[in-house]
Amino acid sequence: MSSPLPKLNAATLDIPTNTRPERILQFGEGAFLRGFVDWMVHQLNKQALFDGSVVVVQPLANGLVDALNAQDGLFTHILRGVVDGKLVEETEVVGSIRRGINPFADFDAFLATARNPDLRFVVSNTTEAGIACHPDDRIDAQPPVSFPGKLTRLLLERFQAFGGTAESGLVILPCELIEFNGTNLRRCVLETAAKWELDAAMISWIETHVVFCNTLVDRIVTGYPREEAAEICAKLGYEDTLLNTSEVFHAWVIEGPASLAEELPLDKAGLNVIFTRDYKPYRDRKVRILNGAHTSTVLAAFLAGHDLVKECLDDPAFASFLRDALNEEIIPTLDLPRSDLDAFAAAVLERFANPFVKHPLLSISLNSTSKFTARVLPSLLTYLDRRGKLPARLVYSLAALVAFYRGTEIADGALIGTRAKDGAYPIKDSPEVLEFFRDVWTRPDTSAEAVTKAVLGHSALWNSKDLNDVPGLTKAVAADLEKILVQGAKAALP
Repeated sequence: MSSPLPKLNAATLDIPTNTRPERILQFGEGAFLRGFVDWMVHQLNKQALFDGSVVVVQPLANGLVDALNAQDGLFTHILRGVVDGKLVEETEVVGSIRRGINPFADFDAFLATARNPDLRFVVSNTTEAGIACHPDDRIDAQPPVSFPGKLTRLLLERFQAFGGTAESGLVILPCELIEFNGTNLRRCVLETAAKWELDAAMISWIETHVVFCNTLVDRIVTGYPREEAAEICAKLGYEDTLLNTSEVFHAWVIEGPASLAEELPLDKAGLNVIFTRDYKPYRDRKVRILNGAHTSTVLAAFLAGHDLVKECLDDPAFASFLRDALNEEIIPTLDLPRSDLDAFAAAVLERFANPFVKHPLLSISLNSTSKFTARVLPSLLTYLDRRGKLPARLVYSLAALVAFYRGTEIADGALIGTRAKDGAYPIKDSPEVLEFFRDVWTRPDTSAEAVTKAVLGHSALWNSKDLNDVPGLTKAVAADLEKILVQGAKAALP
């Protein structure tokens, strides 16, 4: 009988415990921040570009900081993916985390971090819903309910400890996946401070010396590899309960003052980090190329019988459709240098082909109407404006959306569609959207032309636009829809 594996910690690896200054406070201990921010800080420290450690704050009552502390903040991170056409797999123990704090169990330890003169940065990933004020947040709560409430209480403690000096200001780097995450977090903090009737001098200090950066994060972190964990740990020679995996690609766009690049020189470490005064062009790049590629392809690919993103790249017809949509119809609508856009698109295609990321098309299809409006429609309309003609592939993707939402019955909160491969599938969107499509597909006239006119004319789907007013669009979408319904999605590809 084999001996049990030793637990991962500093003693197991025979390395000193982390004593670097605690310069980063991190709200969130989940797989993403560990495989993104903490991994990056580790690269900085390895290259002697930054001498600092991370203190992790558990944002919910139940979390992982006990496991983190048991492993001395260490965890194994595995990068897996396709780079320049070759499979890559790299394993590394990340040692940037010094300790974790559970503010629900030790609120004083949480407040003590605010009194640390070395503290400079705050990062967070508290989900998209985390950046919101909560009516039950109280100044005397231990801790306040919301993330903005906890952050406001932390800032109050820091203001009181250092008297509101410029040097005690902090840089806030939220990683939540909402637009203008820094701006929204700043608004929530100031609203909370006003509700608590905090001193005007403190509010002025927040407004002047606490920098809230808008950021854009991009990396698929696949987390704990449950099915492979035992085998991986056996090869490593130790048990790691926080084993983490991600794709190789990473990108972080940070909108902030120029001095930030000197304080946190992530780009100088060879990391794909962009410091900018305007993050919107990079947001548009990600939304239209990465997200737009998903949304413009997956619905048709699913109707054609595919189930995973990688299968789209393995199918020559869909791979060609995707490449041509990116290169000929999406990229020409963006304003960054063409070389930058081409490189990003090439990386996207390699990410889609990553055999270690099993991304179901049905999961991407969730709320496809709002996704199409945000991710694809701007490219379609900009292309028409700039080129004077409709982009054939993006028009087809709109027809595929209408075909995907073909259903006449709602059950268990989903509209029920059917495809030739295996019959019924659930279409998930808001109740209003599902009811609209059900009603459209149960009208007496369900010809491609009638359905297209009804869908394109439902302005609630398209940011209050009647898409029947777009020259030639109704006729083109109806023609593609007819082909999809009669010939199948793959045969109808332009």
